[in-house]
Amino acid sequence: MRSAYFTPEHDAFRATVRRFLENEVAPHATAWEKLGRIPREIFPRMGQLGFLGVTAPPALGGAGGDLFFALALLEELPRSLMGGFCAAVSVQQFIATQHILRWGSEELKSRYVVPSAAGRMVGALGVSEPDAGSDVAAIRTRAARAGDGWIVNGAKTFITNGCDGDFVTLAVKTSPDAGVGGVSLLVVDTDAPGVRVARRLEKLGWHSSDTAELVFEDVRVPAGHLIGEENMGFYYLMEAFQLERLVGAAIAVGSCDICLNETLTYLRQRTAFGHPLTRYQALTHRLADLAAQLEGARALTYQAAWLLEHGDGAVRECSMAKLVATELAKRVADDCLQCYGGYGFMEEYPLARFFRDARAGTIVAGTSEIMREIIARIMIGGEEPAPVSRRASGSAAAVTPAPPAATPVPTPAAPATPSPIAETVEGLMSSLPQRLRPEKAEGWQTCFHFKLRGADAPEWTVRIADGRCEVARGLLGSPECVVEMKEETYVGIETGRVNPQVAFMTGKVKVSDIAEMMRFAKAFRPVGQER
Repeated sequence: MRSAYFTPEHDAFRATVRRFLENEVAPHATAWEKLGRIPREIFPRMGQLGFLGVTAPPALGGAGGDLFFALALLEELPRSLMGGFCAAVSVQQFIATQHILRWGSEELKSRYVVPSAAGRMVGALGVSEPDAGSDVAAIRTRAARAGDGWIVNGAKTFITNGCDGDFVTLAVKTSPDAGVGGVSLLVVDTDAPGVRVARRLEKLGWHSSDTAELVFEDVRVPAGHLIGEENMGFYYLMEAFQLERLVGAAIAVGSCDICLNETLTYLRQRTAFGHPLTRYQALTHRLADLAAQLEGARALTYQAAWLLEHGDGAVRECSMAKLVATELAKRVADDCLQCYGGYGFMEEYPLARFFRDARAGTIVAGTSEIMREIIARIMIGGEEPAPVSRRASGSAAAVTPAPPAATPVPTPAAPATPSPIAETVEGLMSSLPQRLRPEKAEGWQTCFHFKLRGADAPEWTVRIADGRCEVARGLLGSPECVVEMKEETYVGIETGRVNPQVAFMTGKVKVSDIAEMMRFAKAFRPVGQER
């Protein structure tokens, strides 16, 4: 159907993907499902066609397409007639390599992103553990420093592409007592000594994708395999989760489309009491309801993608799209199977497989319950009591992007004897020079722009140089990091009433450079501990 989001180039790409899936993949669906794996040669074939690096830059072997090229691919993947194929391909290019693409070194990009886009390597993401799923802070897999590298010990489970893949982007604890602030990401080759597949998991659905439980025993990982900065992994994962959830939503939308079309074809061909089944409103009205709901889910998914493409964190919209589309996919598969009657229960018809495979959508990339929790927290303000005392809360731990402009109004010099800090934007901003830890700012020169919506003075510039901090009203100079949030969120974080991790996860706080913002947070004493 026509859409304001897609150009003729997008449509041509979609048609190419569709032909490939219908001609070279779907005919093998039953055999690959029984085999329990996808033949490795299909990945180089997809790489050759430009399907595995659709959004990666051309310098890394990608096509450099926008997010709507990705959506066109993802919506078509269910034409493979295998949920497992959708999972394996989407993990390969939108999940396992995204962290490397966004935060990895040039060496890591060359070593892993380039061959992944060509289909010569297959990747996995390792976050979930036997005792930790959506709660990333609770992971136990540890990476301890050893010489010029790391020693990794632990276990991961539910890892798509874990058995037959070549590498895993692994979430590990590098500072075990630091909660979410102690998580890092490492790239680990699956053929490294000490990495083993504990077992290939047997699943209700997604039979064609390999899903592993992996064990890491004294695995040596080079220092250069750290993605981004040490202890920044939680924030990298949180940012990438929006794309991961959008991926799930787009695949669910495509699955609903296929289910409805297959079911309509069946109803036209089958007769009951001398009439085609399309004559019976009990069936067609059910499909009409589902079709209307599908268009709502599709529109929400496209809007989330548009926001993400244009720099909005889209936490709310991506969570909603994932929740609505994957729950709908379950309902569509169930109701369409019912339209087939007894044949829907038979393995020779694709509805039985769609029914099984749809069940995973509401679990992976954050369960529906987690999506509802995120949406609810955003609705009520994204606030909850901080898990630490007010005195240990620290400075603003995260914040979002937005450009410059303004007129400087320098803050007054700090008095020799600090007086109590007013719990206002102006009071808290003016206190930053007093709260700076000079030893944390040594040799650091940076400029931050803060945009605090709703404040009387919403725009602020914070400069750090030579172990000193200067604060001025307005957006001055060229920033290293731009930060945006509401006035109440900023005041709440600074005073310990708002959990910064929750604010970050729910999109209340956005940053243009996470690593720079984390350094900023560590460079200031909490309110009440100023010099």
